[in-house]
Amino acid sequence: MRKENIYSLLEKNLGYIPTQDQSDCMRLLAEFVINNSNDVIFLLTGYAGTGKTSIIASLVSTLSTMRQKFVLMAPTGRAAKVLRSYTGHEAYTIHRKIYRQKSATDGVGKFVLDRNLHKETYFIVDESSMIPDESSEASVFGSGKLLEDLLEYVYTGTNCKLILVGDVAQLPPVGSVVSPALDQEVLRETGFGLESFELRQVIRQSEGSGILMNATAVRQQVNDGDLSVPELVLEAYNDIERLNGSDIIEKLSESYDRCGTDGAIVVVNSNHLANRYNQGIRNSIFYREEEISTGDIVMVVKNNYYWLKDEEGASFIANGDIAEVRRIKEYEEMYGMRFASMTLWFRDTEQELEAKVMLDTLMMDTPSLAPEKSRELYFAVLADHPGIKSKRKQFEAARNDPYYNALQIKFAYAVTCHKSQGGQWGRVFIDQGGFSRQEPTIDYLRWFYTALTRATDKVYLVNFPDKWFRQ
Repeated sequence: MRKENIYSLLEKNLGYIPTQDQSDCMRLLAEFVINNSNDVIFLLTGYAGTGKTSIIASLVSTLSTMRQKFVLMAPTGRAAKVLRSYTGHEAYTIHRKIYRQKSATDGVGKFVLDRNLHKETYFIVDESSMIPDESSEASVFGSGKLLEDLLEYVYTGTNCKLILVGDVAQLPPVGSVVSPALDQEVLRETGFGLESFELRQVIRQSEGSGILMNATAVRQQVNDGDLSVPELVLEAYNDIERLNGSDIIEKLSESYDRCGTDGAIVVVNSNHLANRYNQGIRNSIFYREEEISTGDIVMVVKNNYYWLKDEEGASFIANGDIAEVRRIKEYEEMYGMRFASMTLWFRDTEQELEAKVMLDTLMMDTPSLAPEKSRELYFAVLADHPGIKSKRKQFEAARNDPYYNALQIKFAYAVTCHKSQGGQWGRVFIDQGGFSRQEPTIDYLRWFYTALTRATDKVYLVNFPDKWFRQ
């Protein structure tokens, strides 16, 4: 098929008259598709509201029409669900697609890079700003460098190509200054060729959005290195509203009634503030006084490799996965900690699971169980196996213990911005907490931009001081 024909299909599948930016991008994509070279990465970045999502949906429809094979991926289950919703095709987490769990003889609990048996396939990865190039879990997944492993997986296939999609103004991976998968210099250093396009022109359908207008202004500050206090504009917009803390319970209750508990989220800047919100929401809206109840929404806060044992793929429960508590069977105290056996429903993967969960992490101000507490639990478990002297066998004993491997969870009505990244909710309540008393930094501006762009319908700005609004 000729490049002009592919462009025409992209334009048709877009469903509206493209901006000049989108038109230029689609021409470059058409050339990328027709090009026989399989050692080139395509990098598509774009501001919020520039139609990046529409371009990807159009590309997927076009490849489908051409009977061209493609695989859709994202860094998290929530992001994969969003990608699936706007393309109409199955999407996978990167880890689940590119890694496989070792067999019992090779060492369960380890994940190695799988063989890419795909041929002439396009791998499209959304929310690529979240892809790290370094990992603290190097001993668990492949080389420990997700970007490096992703490139190796894709390009060891037969005539396969990679398209990375994301927004460079969003938060980079934890511990990183930039998002390596969206950094042209980093990608060129991999030795692959690079085609890139950045969408900057806001599409007409988004011009009336106060969320996107303010997000674009904040992003411009990121681009310019402008550290002044953002001048937020609310007048004439119905999708962004200022809110006093005294009114948030009423607005949240209304949002849950209209959108469901999965349709609204509170985004905050610390685990401590998230805990306060979660407890307040449970008490004041759902009238739940128990430590945890059926119907509660929780988030897994540490990767877990114990409860999903499927040697056919990278079967694990990921940090950031959100679940609903369906049943609570029993409570236990063991090793100086508290546990419960539960049935959990993971909405993004539509999967029900019975597992033991750790109750101590529910209200901790740390992201997950602190390292010293984890060590205490480890040695307490080993005390039940006094005959084991070998370090390797001690590790295996802990790895096979349900208490040591209990799911670490927190409530998910309010989460930190990093935990929300990659997801979308109808209504987003943003409380910047201590940020409001500080002068902005680039990190803060990225935080705020990321929080703003989690909403599809409405943003509530909670307890923002007067100086943040244009007078």
